[in-house]
Amino acid sequence: MAQIKIYGLKEALNPIKEQLSEVIHSAVVDAFKYPADKRFHRFFPMSQEDFIFAHDRSEAYTIIEISMFEGRSTEAKKQLIKLLFQRITDHLGIAPQDLEITIFETPKQNWGIRGVPGDELQLNYKVNI
Repeated sequence: MAQIKIYGLKEALNPIKEQLSEVIHSAVVDAFKYPADKRFHRFFPMSQEDFIFAHDRSEAYTIIEISMFEGRSTEAKKQLIKLLFQRITDHLGIAPQDLEITIFETPKQNWGIRGVPGDELQLNYKVNI
């Protein structure tokens, strides 16, 4: 399971939401062998007064937070991060300097999905990769 939040200035984020979602999802599918039909993205387009960042970032500055079950290997997580930087730069022109990615892992039992704790959920994909 992965829930993804994307933050950015509304003027920069709103026009690219659909394409950015596609790029992020392709990286998750490839790095984590995630099912193509599982996509949970939330966008947070923000006004300039609510999104304060360092002067060495541009208007394209974007934060991606990924919440997921623990269990993926270090190699799989690094692969996801590398793919996100590469694909977002290649497809959307956002420089690595303007992109920050954080992965938050929690035990399955800390999730509630479809009426059950996550550790009781029957998944159609592997988490331990």
